[in-house]
Amino acid sequence: MLGIENFPEYEVPGARKVQFYPYESNGGSVVAIAGEDFAVIGADTRLSSGYSIHTRTQNKLFRLSDKTVLASTGCWCDTLALTSLVKVRMQMYKDQHQKNMSTPAVAQMLSILMYNRRFFPYYVSNVLAGLDQDGKGVVYSYDPIGHCELTTYRAGGSAGPLLQPVLDNQIGQKNMLNADPEPVKMEKAISIIKDTFISATERDIYTGDSVIINIITKDGIKEETLHLRKD
Repeated sequence: MLGIENFPEYEVPGARKVQFYPYESNGGSVVAIAGEDFAVIGADTRLSSGYSIHTRTQNKLFRLSDKTVLASTGCWCDTLALTSLVKVRMQMYKDQHQKNMSTPAVAQMLSILMYNRRFFPYYVSNVLAGLDQDGKGVVYSYDPIGHCELTTYRAGGSAGPLLQPVLDNQIGQKNMLNADPEPVKMEKAISIIKDTFISATERDIYTGDSVIINIITKDGIKEETLHLRKD
């Protein structure tokens, strides 16, 4: 494609070309694991841009109901815009139907909201975790334009490529000889999430400071915090 530089006779003295890029990656990582009757989801608290750290205490977990939690990282302004829209739609649903949306319903709605912005996508990495209508743990992962996948474990964010292979091995038992498949226990899921974030902070400068973990059961949501490296 020809640009103005190919036509020097049309150059205007003093004019300069300005690049416009509307996105900014503020880093952060998320991990979620689902079990038979629980779901565990965690996200770190570092919010950064390049080599600058804006805050070390930003919670990236959004409690949408007592059975559904959304973890979102990436461009923080897009995260706030998307999660605000999700909360408004959920309140509209509650006002109309006099009940809270189920986790699968929230997952479908989130997919539609993201697909509506497919020509100017939200620059976010979303992982949704919670309990379905039967009380079983579920995890949903998304691409930037809303494709939704139901799974039992998922990692995302800046350290996602580092964390996903650990989950594939420890939870999915891939590349393990004579593995005995068995449902993951809650204590093991929490331990694995802590270990994955400890490992991620050693390799990813955009992940660190602390990790907030939400444990979702039929009794509600319990929160734990683990301090990570500060550098």
